[in-house]
This record gives sequence, C-alpha cells and structure tokens, in this order.
Amino acid sequence: MLDRRLFYCIRRLNAYFSGLVNSKEKSTLNTDLVKIALDKVTNPNILVNLVSRRVRQLSSGGGGMSRPLIDSAKPLGTADTALEEIVQDKISYERLKEEEMQ
Repeated sequence: MLDRRLFYCIRRLNAYFSGLVNSKEKSTLNTDLVKIALDKVTNPNILVNLVSRRVRQLSSGGGGMSRPLIDSAKPLGTADTALEEIVQDKISYERLKEEEMQ
C-alpha cells in the first residue's frame, strides 16, 4: 500500500505531466523513482516543484541546463530523468530562512 505522501506526489506529478505530453506519447512515472526521491526530499510539494522545474529546463532545448545531468543506459522520459537526477544527488534544493523571505 502506498503511503499518503507518495500517493499524493504521484498523483500531482501525473496530473502535471499529462498536459505536457503529446497524445502520441504515453507518459508513466516510475513509482520506484518517485518513492526514492520522496525519501530524499521528504516534502511532496517540494518534489513536485523540483521535478516540474527540471522538466521545463530539459524540454526547453538549447543551453547547458537542457541536457541531462546523468548517463542512462535506457531511454528515460523527462520526468524520470529529473527524478533520477534527484535520486543521484545531481539536483538539490535549499530552503530559505525566514529572514531571507522578508
């Protein structure tokens, strides 16, 4: 049984990426990658934001940030590439302190 955070995260990611994928392509997220990435990030909202921002970068084309930061033997979709980059610690985030937000 999926825990609530994992289910929430998968549901949000699938909803977000269903609008980005061509009708000819089928987008399915690797649940194992989502689970491992969620263990690293701990907050599903932050994970969704990290993945969606990275997918936009990968999809934009041109420039250094539009290339995957990982080498993969099998072809991955952009969402799975972003998740794999988080799992391999190629992407991280930093929370702002309250003083920085004001």
